[in-house]
Amino acid sequence: MHDQYLIKGQNISLPDDIEQVEVLIMWEDSTSGIDAAALLLGADKKVGSDEDFVFYNQQESTDGSVRYLGRRETESGPHERLLVHLSSVPAGVEVIVLAASVDTGSFGDLGKLTLHVLDGSGSPIAEYVTADASTETAFVFGELYRRNGLWKLRAIGQGWSSGLAGLAEDFGVDVGDVAAPDETITAAIEIVDPTAPQLPAVPPVVVEATTADEPAAHEHTPPDASATSAAPAAPASKPARPRGVSTAKPAPRKAPLPVFALAEADTWQPARLFSVIGVGSGEEQERRTTSALISTMQAVPLFARAITSRVGAPAGSFEGYLEVPYTKGESRVVPDAVWKVARGTRLWTGLLEVKTGAGKHTREQLENYLDIAKRNKYDVVISLSNDLPSGAGELPVEVDKRKLTKVALRHLSWAEVIHEARMTLSHGRIDNPLQAWILHEFLRYIEHPKSGASEFVDMGRHWVSIRDAISAGTLRSGDPKAASIADSWIALARNLALRFTAELGVSVKHVLPRRAVNDASYRTELTVEELANDGTFTAVLRIPDAAGQLKIIADMRTNKITCSTQVTAPDEGTAGKRVTWMLRQLKNAPADLLIEATFTAPASSTCEPHTAVRVTPRILCDNQTGQLHSFTLMRTFALGGKRAGTAASFIGSVTHSAETFYADVIQPVREWVPAAPKASELGRDEHTDDEEA
Repeated sequence: MHDQYLIKGQNISLPDDIEQVEVLIMWEDSTSGIDAAALLLGADKKVGSDEDFVFYNQQESTDGSVRYLGRRETESGPHERLLVHLSSVPAGVEVIVLAASVDTGSFGDLGKLTLHVLDGSGSPIAEYVTADASTETAFVFGELYRRNGLWKLRAIGQGWSSGLAGLAEDFGVDVGDVAAPDETITAAIEIVDPTAPQLPAVPPVVVEATTADEPAAHEHTPPDASATSAAPAAPASKPARPRGVSTAKPAPRKAPLPVFALAEADTWQPARLFSVIGVGSGEEQERRTTSALISTMQAVPLFARAITSRVGAPAGSFEGYLEVPYTKGESRVVPDAVWKVARGTRLWTGLLEVKTGAGKHTREQLENYLDIAKRNKYDVVISLSNDLPSGAGELPVEVDKRKLTKVALRHLSWAEVIHEARMTLSHGRIDNPLQAWILHEFLRYIEHPKSGASEFVDMGRHWVSIRDAISAGTLRSGDPKAASIADSWIALARNLALRFTAELGVSVKHVLPRRAVNDASYRTELTVEELANDGTFTAVLRIPDAAGQLKIIADMRTNKITCSTQVTAPDEGTAGKRVTWMLRQLKNAPADLLIEATFTAPASSTCEPHTAVRVTPRILCDNQTGQLHSFTLMRTFALGGKRAGTAASFIGSVTHSAETFYADVIQPVREWVPAAPKASELGRDEHTDDEEA
């Protein structure tokens, strides 16, 4: 089925043979958080029991049909995930409500909200986008419901201002969020990834949903407030244990790394958990690195959760097994590893095939594993290599899609593993010092060249010929080699977003036109056209809380990289004062920075070096008309001199330029915040007169 864009109230039928769907709830502002939830409702439009409420503190329904997969931070932005096994949903469940709540603030603060529904292979089924939210702290995005024995999907778009607790209570869940004074709310580290403070509850306010072309499977209307009354508390010698489901989140903690302080000289090196001494290449390298990964995942549950969530696993306890043999006909098939995740009654299994160095997966190999997984009723086959596809969720190797009807195929790159290790270590709230040290040792090992795992390091075998064609002016958009280089550039931009995300602890997004996000061929076409026409590559990164986006242009004709950002000028004061405001924030900026001032008058702008503007600020606004409305800060870097597209040349130059420009220019700059309005003298005089009267 092709991706369908739904409007509020619209419903569609799901394919007759579909067995499971993955639900993604996405938002743009990664500084705020959303938590997905699902409620399984019967014919009375209520949950059968509290266990039918699936969310971060109760991550699976009792029958295992609905699972909360948690949050994932990717270069496409943050999103929360739910997995629904439609074929396993009990017959008594008529509706599955797809909802979410916010950590702080309201949904109106988050801008555009999106519900994505994918099939078992990860292909999109439907998408619903809304920007109607305002003060709501809980939101129902849609519902899966039965109609004449088949499953359908409806876009709802209805909000509650009472938070997750209020929404759950309206559907019959017994919520008990008040903990006893002598108790502490805790959660098992392997199944809970706390990311936000406790969500407050306020009285519910409901925004009615529109109806579709048939009666709604469920009208999300809370019961009359008068029908609910609080039962008086029974006297007791000590506080009673809270009843019902708790929607409170545990407070996060973070453990320090061990400090080795007893060495007598700086040359003393502590013993390493994963040593690179004696590591060969090929099969030995692959086995060592795979073993290091899986043993670290077993020792550090938060890291295991971060990795397995990328391939659709539920939250739960993780176990990994190396080189498990299977038979296929008369042959013997041995994947590099088997991953198991247990959560309640549900057991998730994935077959892992690993490549290190320049190793590549083959179609035949992956299809063999898909057959094995289908026969054993496993969930997924995972390919792990240094291949970093240009789009999130895309596969470097295409397989027969008929083999994906029962088993999913997912790809992980070593760049993503490195990213998750950095994120978990720096921002993952590990509260166990031993676990922190183990993950630190793994990261040290995997970043070593001998591990065979690497971030994005090569632009591909056609790089030199394409670069020469650009210099000679002979490159045309129809050149098939240009498409592969375009995909490499997009993958490099993805890798930059991953690096910034891991370093800053916020979700840095590679900004693409809407159509290019899900259309790989269109994304490639745009990049090839720019390369053929202008000889340039362009990437834009959105960094939360930054005053402007980071724009990177690599000009292959001039061998220059230009990094820039646009900052909105203050909307008050003279042009001179606005320039002074900008200069105050650039006091430590590099001397070769260029500052462009843009005015509201048509084609009106000036550009001068930072050093000149600092000496004579008025040169940016002399002889200009209109209001000064924005500044563009630009800096040019030299492109790598070597012709080969390796990390030491082109890729290294782009990465260094982007990171340097962010640290020196973007990070110190803050958006303009107007001063609070002053009380008028008239208001004070009137107040005095009233008092005298």
